[in-house]
Amino acid sequence: MTDSENITPEPERREPSKTLYVRNLEESIKIPLLKESLDAVFSPYGDILDIVAHGNIRMRGQAFVVFDELESAVSALEEVQGFELFDKPMVIQFAKAKSDATVKQEGDEAFEQHKKLRLEAKERRKAEEEAAAKKRKRAGGALAGRAAKRVAGPPDELLPPNKLLFLQELPDDITAETLTETFEKFPGFFEVRLVPGRKGIAFVEYENDENAVVAKDGTVGVTFGGKKAKITFARK
Repeated sequence: MTDSENITPEPERREPSKTLYVRNLEESIKIPLLKESLDAVFSPYGDILDIVAHGNIRMRGQAFVVFDELESAVSALEEVQGFELFDKPMVIQFAKAKSDATVKQEGDEAFEQHKKLRLEAKERRKAEEEAAAKKRKRAGGALAGRAAKRVAGPPDELLPPNKLLFLQELPDDITAETLTETFEKFPGFFEVRLVPGRKGIAFVEYENDENAVVAKDGTVGVTFGGKKAKITFARK
């Protein structure tokens, strides 16, 4: 790991809000204990209306702390920024949107409008994710076709670096979530793509060649379900 990977990035500046968005949390901590710990850290700065944290992949390592007063949130952000919780420095910024607990303070009408807008946003995200999934499936099919029809060339182990890793000798029942847990730890991770109709292989894409090299070097000898995976750069 390079020195640059040890530096916690500065959070982007946002308009002050009663809700704080906290990230870089230890993902192995159970949600009840995480909430109790966050409450112990933030409650000295004011009354907390809610702490939101979930264990799913999208929300892992993140939480929202909702204060009753804006001044409390401002003080907490300034003083708790970088505080190490479970040996990891917290990265804190104001949330982009108001929390449910905050909107409820504004009355039933405001809360109903808030729920309506949130539902519309959720439906948009779902449509975008479905479209992206179809695109990945088409791309995966194309990659599988190229893999099946590879012409003679250098051995996989001697292929030049590029941002796409090719995983072979995986368990037949491997899931994208399992692979993501291993490869998202490396900088520049973009996505995992299983190949429709093909068992035991997958592709992992990073933002650039350098990120893929770091991930490939960092997963030498990695096993899944007791099987040692073969990891090379994909053929272009």
